[in-house]
Amino acid sequence: MNMLAGVKKAHLIGIGGIGVSAVAKLLWHAGIKVSGSDAVASGITSELIKRGMEISIGPAAGQLPDEVDLVVRSSAVPDDDPELLAARERGVRNLTYFEFLGQYAAERRVVAVAGTHGKSTTTAMLGQILIEAGFDPTVIVGSKVPIFPDGNIRLGNSDLFVIESCEHEAHLLEFKPQAAIVTNIEADHLDFYRDLDHIKQTFRQFVSQLTPTGLLVVNFDDQTGAGELKASGRTVSFGFNSGADYSIKNLQVEIGRQKFELWRGEKSFGAFELSVPGRFNIANAVAAATLAIELGVSSEVIRSVLSSYQGIWRRFEIVGQRSGVTVISDYGHHPTAVAATLAAAREFYQDQQIILVFQPHQRHRTRKLFAKFVESFDQADAVILPEIYDVKGREQTADDDISSRQLVTVVLVRDQQRDRKRSIEYAADLADAFTILQSFLSPDSVVLIMGAGDVDQLARRLVSPSINFSI
Repeated sequence: MNMLAGVKKAHLIGIGGIGVSAVAKLLWHAGIKVSGSDAVASGITSELIKRGMEISIGPAAGQLPDEVDLVVRSSAVPDDDPELLAARERGVRNLTYFEFLGQYAAERRVVAVAGTHGKSTTTAMLGQILIEAGFDPTVIVGSKVPIFPDGNIRLGNSDLFVIESCEHEAHLLEFKPQAAIVTNIEADHLDFYRDLDHIKQTFRQFVSQLTPTGLLVVNFDDQTGAGELKASGRTVSFGFNSGADYSIKNLQVEIGRQKFELWRGEKSFGAFELSVPGRFNIANAVAAATLAIELGVSSEVIRSVLSSYQGIWRRFEIVGQRSGVTVISDYGHHPTAVAATLAAAREFYQDQQIILVFQPHQRHRTRKLFAKFVESFDQADAVILPEIYDVKGREQTADDDISSRQLVTVVLVRDQQRDRKRSIEYAADLADAFTILQSFLSPDSVVLIMGAGDVDQLARRLVSPSINFSI
């Protein structure tokens, strides 16, 4: 059954989000008239408007258009949203982003990529490998992929559907895949999950939803997380540990590139090369390669795709240079991601000053992972911490007293204990952060701008000073 049968007009609430905008493009390509709304204008909404979609912007947004057959909304949209209430009053079918994808995926062969870190990169790598191998999949990524004409979605003509599946609020349980990758499992989204055991329980349920003969690819190095998972069908592992089914050997890191060999037991698949940094990206690449090999893709195709892979939007994205300063934007907002990304930057920019601008994302996350955040900044030569980005609808009153100021205070104490001298600064907002950053810059500096909020604006403005902050 085609879930889009009879749909002539769809309205998307939160259409400027990276996920919902992918659905907008999917529907638009299917010949369905698309309208939408969002609280703020963005590059994404501008792109959709250019395609002919009618989009209203602002806190009031617009009224739900007439003759709408389907409403799709971001999971961040509250239940009392006026447009959503209007859809329900009219009896219009309304779905969250992941509910829509779950129903759309039910009619296809699904490959789902899950995990706390690395989902977007692994999905992009796997999608590009399967495209090159002739599988012609549809791919949806929670980022923008440079080689995809539509950015965050690539529409294929086969029934193969490669999807990034998110663990927040257990959204990944909307899928019943034929194959899946779990990159790793860590404590996160503790505004929804009780604890790490609750998170693991959700991933176990996700794995149990694989088809009986389905394939599961897990990170063997994550022994107390993804490495514990087993599917009823086939489970294969990858990792740097020699006990993995697919093992990474002879890693060599040079400025601007890294090389490694991939083995299965005594069989070598040869040497591979990546121009994106970090052991985590090697792991992402090998996760994608492992599943692809299991699907019958040749190592030559995989090698070619990985060697030409140039990264994706806001995943160690080199935004540009200004007066000898390299500006990198990254979406990472978990302490493990911050530390790993700094380590990757240190490998690729060995003798250069690395300035970290990190905007914490959500007060509850900052409180729960506070001690880990403090340690995660260790490899930066200077740190600027803008005030925490509040996530509408996800903050709790009990967390009102947590601030980036407290992070600055404790990082300074840690530095004193380690006899480390460097600049650690608090910024009230992005404009303040921009001013402070200007005073830190010197030729050959590397500025790493991280966070899942609006801090990416800082990276764009640093490269193009004429760009204004949209806040």
